[in-house]
Amino acid sequence: MTRSTSPDPRGRAPAVLTAIAVLVHSNVFVSIAAASVAVSTMLLVGYPLRPGPVCIVFAVTMFVYSLNRITDVEEDERNVPRRAAFTRRYGRALLVLSVCAYVAAVAVALARRLPRVEFMALPLVVGALYSLFRVKRLFLVKNFLVGASWGVIPLGVCVYFGGDWTVEVAVLAGHVFVMLTVAAVVFDVKDIAGDSKRGIRTVPTEFGPRATRAVAGVVTVAAAAVVVGLVVVGVLPGRYLVLLAFDAYVLGYTVVATPDRGPLFYGFVADGEHLFLALLLLGVEWL
Repeated sequence: MTRSTSPDPRGRAPAVLTAIAVLVHSNVFVSIAAASVAVSTMLLVGYPLRPGPVCIVFAVTMFVYSLNRITDVEEDERNVPRRAAFTRRYGRALLVLSVCAYVAAVAVALARRLPRVEFMALPLVVGALYSLFRVKRLFLVKNFLVGASWGVIPLGVCVYFGGDWTVEVAVLAGHVFVMLTVAAVVFDVKDIAGDSKRGIRTVPTEFGPRATRAVAGVVTVAAAAVVVGLVVVGVLPGRYLVLLAFDAYVLGYTVVATPDRGPLFYGFVADGEHLFLALLLLGVEWL
């Protein structure tokens, strides 16, 4: 008898999970997610799809998160030991690469004389506040800082194209801010044990995961209701209703977020929310 040469399906899952883990731990996936916000902004607001904003957001996000992984490695050894091990092995090299990418993005912006290029200093400020000055230890400050950092992406895309901050752009920026603040709060559920030991106050450590899920769910539903209301009264065009699918995605992972969910659930499923929205918008655009 000849032996079967077909691939063993049992061997695929570990390989896929390993690939996902590398994307998550290296910050590549979260950077793709942030770049997806730029894509969604261009599609929703009506700008042409250009690689410039996507590359800039990707480079900036890699820099900020790579810096944070280095400064938080000891904390991660309690909360996310596998990510900490990855950071100790590859973190410094990734930080160097991300710094080079960030500097290159600034150089391109200067060379192209992009408007408001001084805004590209914001990642340095955010990185310093979050990673070096440890504002994450202040109750809710970290969550709002994360939300604000992602919320400025639609505004930055608007600046890139030299446009004014219209109501559509402002609403999208506000929606991203609210939903990323919700995501940051939900993410803290996985770190309850480590944060409690280190005396870091978060919504989950103060009120528990059940109350955290409930509040996050209410805010998500409220954000969706605001979008519907603005479309109904004519402030936003009907295409903004696609944000309801995004909100449903967020609500879906929120209701099942528990401390025992692995880092890949939070780093891949939850962080995939904006990639989901961008792919959905691209699908609608090409239909």
